[in-house]
Amino acid sequence: MLGLPTFDVAIPCYRYGAMLPTAVRSVLDQEGVEVRVRIIDDASGDGSADVARELAAADPRVEVVEHAENKGHIATFTEGVIDFPTGDYTLLMSADDALTPGALRRAADLFHERPDVVLVYGNAIDWDGSDPLPPARTGPARHVVHDGREWLRRRFAIGANCAASPAVITRTETQQKAGGYDAKCLHTSDFEMWMRLSLYGSVGFLADVDQAYCRGHGENMSVQYEERDGGVGDLRMRLLACTVLLEKAGDMLPDADKLDRTVRRRLAADALQRVSRSYDKGTAVEEANAQLVAFARETVGDLASLPEWHTLKLRERLGPKVAHAVSPLVVTAAGRRVRQIWRDRRLDRAGV
Repeated sequence: MLGLPTFDVAIPCYRYGAMLPTAVRSVLDQEGVEVRVRIIDDASGDGSADVARELAAADPRVEVVEHAENKGHIATFTEGVIDFPTGDYTLLMSADDALTPGALRRAADLFHERPDVVLVYGNAIDWDGSDPLPPARTGPARHVVHDGREWLRRRFAIGANCAASPAVITRTETQQKAGGYDAKCLHTSDFEMWMRLSLYGSVGFLADVDQAYCRGHGENMSVQYEERDGGVGDLRMRLLACTVLLEKAGDMLPDADKLDRTVRRRLAADALQRVSRSYDKGTAVEEANAQLVAFARETVGDLASLPEWHTLKLRERLGPKVAHAVSPLVVTAAGRRVRQIWRDRRLDRAGV
């Protein structure tokens, strides 16, 4: 590796001024790399831009762009990853997130080791915003590399994102080829972006370490998009990310039709499982469950082709007061928990 690897870190900010110093400092303190930071204030109007200007005045590696009018997060994200970067690698990080020590160098090492890798990600720690930052696993990292197409197929099989934005770093050259974020995927634009990037090469995962902190608080954009109506909105946006990807890149995927069927069956099954869980817990809400069933039906058509439909119908016949205590149904609920534990462990070990 000739010279230090260079990273351009874009930090969109909308009324997160109080959180900016922690985010920016976590980037500037990275060792073994050269960094540039661009804070993009999306017309916050609450003093956030003043904080950004103070940070830029204190360190020449920081610059600020101020929008006169609010452009929204999708346009701002695209500005951050397309208009700004000139270094080796690109990172888009929210103003309410932070990097762990050594995160960028760990990513650079994997990129250098594997020139075929176009995207590197790792684990992100849920963080409540308190000081000091919680302890993090900071190395050495174990490198796991997935074939891009196989990684993509896994995402369609699961129907869910596996990488938090502050923990995802891309090769700038590849990011420029892939383009910006898609406005149709309002709440899953990152999911669609990671899948799109995987079409260009291999995907790397940094195991046994923590790469970033994701902050949760009342103003967080992701928190605002909380699950309503049993989570139908979440399921719809996940499906949309996958269908948008296929619309753009279906000609690059010989098995595009199979991928579409796979993700539709997975998300329809997820919807029905959510209804079943509400019976198991005795918390069934008729309106929410009706919307989940309607989503499943419009997604796959024939619900009878899904095993989850038949177990749900049994629960409905028994009613919520009885279903959670019936032995066969208790077994299926326990089975779901075991499968989730297995998935979580696989995610931690291999990132998929």
